[in-house]
Amino acid sequence: MSQEEQKTHTISGLDSETPQSGEVSALSDQREPEQASELQKLLTAKADECNALNDKFLRLAAEFENYKRLSLREQRDQVRYGNEQILKELLPVVDNLERAIQSAKDSQSQDALIQGVNLTLKQLTGALTKFGVRPVTSVGQLFDPKCHQAVSQVESAIVPENMIVEEFQKGYLLHDRILRAAMVSVSTGQAQGAIDGSSLPDGDRPQAECES
Repeated sequence: MSQEEQKTHTISGLDSETPQSGEVSALSDQREPEQASELQKLLTAKADECNALNDKFLRLAAEFENYKRLSLREQRDQVRYGNEQILKELLPVVDNLERAIQSAKDSQSQDALIQGVNLTLKQLTGALTKFGVRPVTSVGQLFDPKCHQAVSQVESAIVPENMIVEEFQKGYLLHDRILRAAMVSVSTGQAQGAIDGSSLPDGDRPQAECES
């Protein structure tokens, strides 16, 4: 066999093994529906996932709005009714004052009125103590501008300078915070000298906590 015949035989063999254009088109037509079906499945799955996430978001948003409304309502109620417990404790004090006044009118005796007022004051002090209100100790203590307010000053050969001589109005603490400063008179010792919360030198300014 000559070389030309061998080449012709080889080329014709390759032509018989290579798919024709019609066969390629048929294969492509078979694959396209399969790919389209897979893409459709993926698209459907992603759409379902998006819908689930959207539903979850809507539920969370609704729950958050409900939480906001509930919180605002609780805040309003706290502001409006925050003093309910202490007011309940004070109502019996009002009752006892009314009874003391009525008893004094009926008996025409001041002793009954004084006794009733003293009992009522004791009850009121007890009610305040329940809520952390305590009186500030003043007389005989070193003047402390954090819990005392000096309204007058007196010379004294006995009471040392800057010591409290007299209390005009009692001061009170609410737990560890000053609720109302005590109005006091302060000794200047032998020499005259101004004394108030701002006039004390830093070295002389008491740093101790208010005592009850």
